[in-house]
Amino acid sequence: MQVPREFESHPLRQYCDVARLHLIVRGRVQGVFFRASAQEEAQRLGLVGCVRNRFDGSVEIIAEGDPSPLASLRSWASRGPDGAAVEYVDEIAEAPTGEFRRFSVSG
Repeated sequence: MQVPREFESHPLRQYCDVARLHLIVRGRVQGVFFRASAQEEAQRLGLVGCVRNRFDGSVEIIAEGDPSPLASLRSWASRGPDGAAVEYVDEIAEAPTGEFRRFSVSG
């Protein structure tokens, strides 16, 4: 895969093949600490990106890093934290951009 020029300075670039995971998680996923739990899981896995609530009641996760930890985050998102009831997860295929320096919670 061709790496975008702006991605060359990504903080994880020197350590791994970087990929991107973009998920829309639907179900009972707001009001159950999904964003904070997703941030904790992503940081534990060494990923960068963000998680945010969407107006339609879903949660959006964008993460970048090594493919194996991204697969672990994808698996975690299909369950979510205690109290969540994930109905389904949409995955959007995207190339990594290198726009993130850490994993943050927004919106």
